Amino acid sequence: MKILICPDSFKDALPAAAAARAIACGIRRLGEAIEPIECPLADGGEGSLDALLAATGAERRTATVQDALGRPARADWGWLPERRTAFVELAEASGIQALAPAERTALHSTTHGVGELIRAALDAGAERLLLTLGGSATNDGGAGMLAALGARLLDGNGGDLPPGGAALAELAELDLSGLDPRLADLRVEAAVDVDNPLLGARGASAVFGPQKGATPEEVARLDAALARFADVTAAALGEEHRELPGAGAAGGMGFAARAFLGAELRPGIELIMAQAGFEALLAEADLVITGEGQLDGQSLAGKTPIGVARAAHARGVPVAVLAGRLAPGWQAAYAEGVTAAFALADGPMGLEEALARCAELLADRAESTLRLFTAAGS
Repeated sequence: MKILICPDSFKDALPAAAAARAIACGIRRLGEAIEPIECPLADGGEGSLDALLAATGAERRTATVQDALGRPARADWGWLPERRTAFVELAEASGIQALAPAERTALHSTTHGVGELIRAALDAGAERLLLTLGGSATNDGGAGMLAALGARLLDGNGGDLPPGGAALAELAELDLSGLDPRLADLRVEAAVDVDNPLLGARGASAVFGPQKGATPEEVARLDAALARFADVTAAALGEEHRELPGAGAAGGMGFAARAFLGAELRPGIELIMAQAGFEALLAEADLVITGEGQLDGQSLAGKTPIGVARAAHARGVPVAVLAGRLAPGWQAAYAEGVTAAFALADGPMGLEEALARCAELLADRAESTLRLFTAAGS
């Protein structure tokens, strides 16, 4: 019996690869007749690079770039030379996880470091780029990335704008003459885990700005600044992308990826499953076990367990979800192909204990799940 194991990371506890190993450990307790197949995944958010490296065997490379506050930082990216393909995770350079809560500023954070990683990929000879857009600390519409790639964002006096989304309110002109010419031959796919537009009540600033430190007043200011950026971009390119689903991902990076890199925006879980060869593995599986830190009603918007369940359901393969927490609305997962879902806790416990015991609890719950599955089939 083959069991396909494809969890996402369990935030603050285990990366996806470690979660897959823990589940496989529990499954192996049932004997050699059970064959676990580990395929750690991600949905475009934090941990996507690790999942892509594990799935493809790509090289892990490191570059010195600016972090979201403009400070020097080390950031990893992936290189698959035989495919001339680079993997860049926005969160590696401009991620919110690297900032203390008191440091978070949606007004002034920048995606400059993401542009530096893309430039490193171009220097390596990349012809294809997979850019994952989750976990950002930024709300600059990708302006920092553009500056790192050679564009100039100018105010009414012809001066360069300072970093950050708030400064875009003063944008008067986009000078793209210095944009790296190698971008013209780069095929870009952007992995997004949301379908929000750039602006408005469902836009980047209103929905995601508060978690990046923006007050209600600052949200309105940022939304107006991104609207200015969208207006100047449309005038410069003769194209309109502000309503594109996913344009609001990562503080508007979805907008910039499409407008300036020609990126195809796709659900992150679909892109990463394709890179991992998920369909071929699924074709041989008798059961799929997936999971992440929380399963809830919002998981239907593109999170890993639901993406996995939909694919498995299409092939008639049952799916079990192991989650740190089953939160309100999780039952909606049943309609998406989930066969059963289980929370990890084996009794009352605090968050600290749950995080520390995550691997142990995953192994135990995986064993119980498989015992039930095999008993039902006997």
